[in-house]
Amino acid sequence: MSIATKTGDNGSTALMYGRRVSKTDPRIVANGACDELNAALGMVRAFCEESFVTAPLFEVQKELVTLMGELAVDTADRERYTAGGYEFITAAMVDRLTGYIDDLEKNHRISFKHWATPGATRESALLDVARTVCRRAERAVVELGEKGYPVNAESVRYLNRLSDLCWLYARFVETKAGVA
Repeated sequence: MSIATKTGDNGSTALMYGRRVSKTDPRIVANGACDELNAALGMVRAFCEESFVTAPLFEVQKELVTLMGELAVDTADRERYTAGGYEFITAAMVDRLTGYIDDLEKNHRISFKHWATPGATRESALLDVARTVCRRAERAVVELGEKGYPVNAESVRYLNRLSDLCWLYARFVETKAGVA
């Protein structure tokens, strides 16, 4: 089977279980923002040599696939989704991100004053790009809920926490490089 199915040539795409929607459907927009976030985090992992940052972000990337899955399920198919063993973002996942933030703030000498200007290092610049993409994904998921689609509250919390974590990781690598 080819990746080029041509089924999207008319401007539609499939949710999980085959329901067709417009490529501008809010679920697809939110999913696309999360996909872009995953790619941005992949760039961080490809260029950042600090395993303290990259190892947790690899776990985050896997959880973003979970988030994209839950966003790609039509309301009518949510029971089928969970019965199939698929997961949703959980409070425990959010708490793990919060733990990383707490550790960074308490145990690492991150130096920053005022507003941070992205670009002090390649790694911090990539983390700041990931942070801004994460904020866009968060806004898209919030908007999805505002438009009446079912949205897992933990997913919003997860994206909010992740953007904070990206900001702190950017300041961490800058501080470690002595350019904060």
